[in-house]
Amino acid sequence: DGFEEYLLTRCVFNSTDPKNITYIRSYYYDKMEYIRFDSSVGKHVGYTEYGVKNAERWNSGPEVVQERAEKERYCVNNVGLDYQAALTKS
Repeated sequence: DGFEEYLLTRCVFNSTDPKNITYIRSYYYDKMEYIRFDSSVGKHVGYTEYGVKNAERWNSGPEVVQERAEKERYCVNNVGLDYQAALTKS
């Protein structure tokens, strides 16, 4: 009974080497992903008409520079802890 907007931020990795870490931030509305930033692509990509319009705007503004910096802050600085925790449990 209503709509929900949310975002999901994640780090995809198979080692602690920064080259093997991908930062992804996905924006959803009513369970449909409409825009995504992927550090391996280096920009926002829209999946709906609304997402495409926002991706064009965000990629030409300071938002894209901020998102690119998030890989280092959010993933690279923390993935070592997650990687070690996964190894000790496997």
